[in-house]
Amino acid sequence: MTFSIVDIHPHIISDDESRYPPAPLFGKRSDWSKERPTTVETLIAAMDEAGVARAAVVHSSTTYGFDNSYVVDGCAKYAERLVAVGSVDVLQADAPQVIRGWAERGLAGLRLFTGGSTKDFDPSELDDPRSFPAWELCGELGLPMCIQTGPIGLPQVTALARRFPNVRIVLDHLARPEVADGAPYAKAQSFFDLAELPNIYLKLTPRIFGDVKKDQASAETFFPRVVDAFGAQRLAWGSNYPTSPGTLADILATAQAGLACLSEADRAWIFGDTARRLYPALA
Repeated sequence: MTFSIVDIHPHIISDDESRYPPAPLFGKRSDWSKERPTTVETLIAAMDEAGVARAAVVHSSTTYGFDNSYVVDGCAKYAERLVAVGSVDVLQADAPQVIRGWAERGLAGLRLFTGGSTKDFDPSELDDPRSFPAWELCGELGLPMCIQTGPIGLPQVTALARRFPNVRIVLDHLARPEVADGAPYAKAQSFFDLAELPNIYLKLTPRIFGDVKKDQASAETFFPRVVDAFGAQRLAWGSNYPTSPGTLADILATAQAGLACLSEADRAWIFGDTARRLYPALA
């Protein structure tokens, strides 16, 4: 590949807990953030080694809750290569003011973390009317909204995409579709139904590259189906580094191998062009 590679899902953890004290969402800190902490400096080094030009760094909610200080400060140190994606409690009445404050400090996108490594998914807050002012502001400011959920949350995601058509919604980890049954992937129909919503974007992360190697699934049957449904212009690669084990270079190589069945034009979108559309500061 000759195009510039962009990663839209790495994380960073500070090695200075006095300045950036952990305060994990849901009260339990993620194991990976203790076992494989990666500072912004080590992320840049890993990017250099892997050949990743730029990144949209995702705040670690399971380390810092709603305090985006480290991801904002860290990305500001390397503003020519990094932008920050943070988290805000969108159910609070002052959420719009809080979002504006973080945006003034450089936040380029938001993320709703409804569950994951430390808690089962709870999509109830996604379409809670108390969150709607925050969504309206994201549309006004042009901030993409990433959502961490699974198939259980897709009805709420669909409702939000229709209510806020000018907000680009980016689903972390492809929203974890069930693919083990293989082509035509009938168990993932609720996932493919999202394709009709033009403001839905998808992150291809290590999870899906592992899932397509199981049972009846395959990269050669799944990824072309996803591109056919959504278009490569709505797909972007995210490393999930260092949450997912392995070096950034290894994670990228696995993704490149998994997507080798796609055209070079499609891979150019997935490994960079879509990211630059979502986060223009990375262009």
